[in-house]
Amino acid sequence: MCPNNITITTGLVNATTAQELLDQIEAGAIDPAKFVTHRFTFDQILDAYDTFADAAGNRALKVVITAS
Repeated sequence: MCPNNITITTGLVNATTAQELLDQIEAGAIDPAKFVTHRFTFDQILDAYDTFADAAGNRALKVVITAS
């Protein structure tokens, strides 16, 4: 269960292992912060989309968007 009303979605992956992945993150075996390559605020959402649209060119693995 995710705290703070957070929804995690996956795409183009084998979703049958998503629960195992979440369990490993919760147990501290995997640090998801290591996969975040770019951070944006909500007012930069168009920049975030542009960055991820050319993920390879921008070397973007995971993009995080925060409210402020």
